[in-house]
Amino acid sequence: MIEKFEVICLWAEDVPKTAHFYKDVLGLKLLSHHHGGRPTFEVGDAYLTILEGKPHPAEESVPDRFPLFAFRIQDLDAAVKRLQAHGVELPWGVEEQHGLRWVMFHDPAGNLIELTEGVKVILT
Repeated sequence: MIEKFEVICLWAEDVPKTAHFYKDVLGLKLLSHHHGGRPTFEVGDAYLTILEGKPHPAEESVPDRFPLFAFRIQDLDAAVKRLQAHGVELPWGVEEQHGLRWVMFHDPAGNLIELTEGVKVILT
């Protein structure tokens, strides 16, 4: 059976700009020599790879504001300060519900990303 995610890939028209965002703004560790020389980042025990191409966001999605993926972090306030220092727009600000806090924003390729802090989310 499936155990976990191994690799998540994102499309970006400007791969260097998007890779810079994940390395220098979000602070992910850039690995060398993975996935054919494409920028690949270590995220816990999985990988995030940036591929060249045009992202296609869902049209008329329900809900209309749902992230492509979420990173779980320890200190949301510090992350928000870092994002703001890099000029990242936080259109909805920090949100909170049931002991979970999060912030959503777009990466340079237009992907909606979320940072979460708090209770682990269990979907039923």
